[in-house]
Amino acid sequence: MHTRLSILALCLLGNTLFAQDSLLSKSDIVKLDFSILTAKRNKLASKDTALVPAYDQLLSDADKLLSFQPVSVMDKTGIPPSGDKHDYMSIAPYFWPDPSKPDGLPYINKDGQVNPEVRQYQDKQNWPKLCENVYMLALAYYFSHDEKYARHASKLLRVWFLDPATKMNPNLNYAQAVKGVTPGRAAGLIDSRFLIWAIDAIDLLQNSTSWTAQNQKEIKNWFATFLGWLQTNTIGIDELNAKNNHGVWYDAQCLSMALFLDSTALADKIVTRAADRLDKQMDSTGLFPLELTRTTSLHYSVFILNAFYVVAQLSDQTHTNLWTVKTASGKSLQKASEAILPYITNKKEWPGPQIHPFNFQDAVPLLLRAQTHYGCSSCPPAIKTIDGTQYKILLFNLL
Repeated sequence: MHTRLSILALCLLGNTLFAQDSLLSKSDIVKLDFSILTAKRNKLASKDTALVPAYDQLLSDADKLLSFQPVSVMDKTGIPPSGDKHDYMSIAPYFWPDPSKPDGLPYINKDGQVNPEVRQYQDKQNWPKLCENVYMLALAYYFSHDEKYARHASKLLRVWFLDPATKMNPNLNYAQAVKGVTPGRAAGLIDSRFLIWAIDAIDLLQNSTSWTAQNQKEIKNWFATFLGWLQTNTIGIDELNAKNNHGVWYDAQCLSMALFLDSTALADKIVTRAADRLDKQMDSTGLFPLELTRTTSLHYSVFILNAFYVVAQLSDQTHTNLWTVKTASGKSLQKASEAILPYITNKKEWPGPQIHPFNFQDAVPLLLRAQTHYGCSSCPPAIKTIDGTQYKILLFNLL
């Protein structure tokens, strides 16, 4: 199925249900570059009128989020196999009851087709929503210095991660379960990638009186335990060994946590590993064969690059700059970016399978950073086309 410009209007009208949604498919959720963030805040302080619409919209959105009530793993109605609701649980999105079996078990795979049962396990919806909301609130605090945003973000973080009555246990033993097959699996670790943006939010709250030194200590302990689980549990090790986008997202998560915990040696190791993945997973054209086999192949081709871009952004804090790495076989993130850009800027039709309309907003983080790091001249007009009349007020103008 070819992707044509005509589907752009469709994907802006509503979000297709994907297991690997961006944060609510918002085009302005981007891994933060804190040097850019500081420069934009200074420009706002100097009355840069070009940034005012996005700033005003950020505060308007954040004001609405002040009414968002805390969510936690205790909200789900289902009970994990452990019997402890503090354990996160979700079910595999692309697995459905077997119609040939009276009880539907074991479930069978339908790639790219999301079983609506996933909505019955609220953890999978609440966690990304929480991470997005604290990200937005923390940014509002960072730019405005208004403590009300930090106060609410801090409350949301404490309920999910720290409060004894509601906190999530730092493991993913029961993520993306397949009924009749397994109570949890390595692929479920894709659910926790949203923590990357929660860590950004925590970093932005450091000067807030609402986020205490004790809060910081406790949440670092939570992340240290979770990172340890990721690196030693068989589920985490299986995900480490994944040869597709899952392995890259695993690296992106671990790198974000390693840097948050000041584990610089581990961070260096992870970036080197990610460069090796780039070398092995990318083909000579700059695309990723395992993503091309998916029924939503453009979506997954963008999805894996979003993960590599997160690693590259974080690599600025290590001894290896993934933005500029060129592997022994000639692979590079720039080459991968140049390969996908014609398809996400509508200069070429996508030749692979795409059973659902591609959500072009998922590509905005790529377009934004390709402009910064690779001088992509076609990226700004592509973003304007995707976001239309909303362009000036979107948050990415501040990022």
